[in-house]
Amino acid sequence: MGHHQIDILDEQILKLIAGNARIPFLEVARACSVSGAAIHQRIQKLTNLGILKGSEYIIDPEKVGYETCAYIGIYLKDPESFDSVTKALEAIPEVVECHFTTGKYDMFIKIYAKNNHHLLSIIHDKLQPLGLARTETLISFHEAIKRQMPIDIDFDDDED
Repeated sequence: MGHHQIDILDEQILKLIAGNARIPFLEVARACSVSGAAIHQRIQKLTNLGILKGSEYIIDPEKVGYETCAYIGIYLKDPESFDSVTKALEAIPEVVECHFTTGKYDMFIKIYAKNNHHLLSIIHDKLQPLGLARTETLISFHEAIKRQMPIDIDFDDDED
């Protein structure tokens, strides 16, 4: 899972497109003082390396009726059930993230529900039948910060 060699131009490109995924390549090229073809090639290289993982439209959950965001810590009855539970969680559309974690939970998921009643039905009707030992739910009142990873490459590390 190591990291890949990227240079200062790659860093500039990443900073620009992380701020606006819809920025035209020619605008990126002008900002970086290179040709549009060079930007296209660099974007393709960053995509092929897996550094860029596509682009997407972000749907605001509240605007489409999902007013409750919850994080749920899952305790598994059987530690060998990770794969089957993950597969079952993938079939629940309200589950938008799933992480295997250290600490007190075996898994940690993020769910969007229409309201608290809907959240309760997801937990009762969709999660509990998965054979979980128990869950702990945290409801998010407001997402205060959401951003991309900072793009700050330390080029001094290459001198080892």
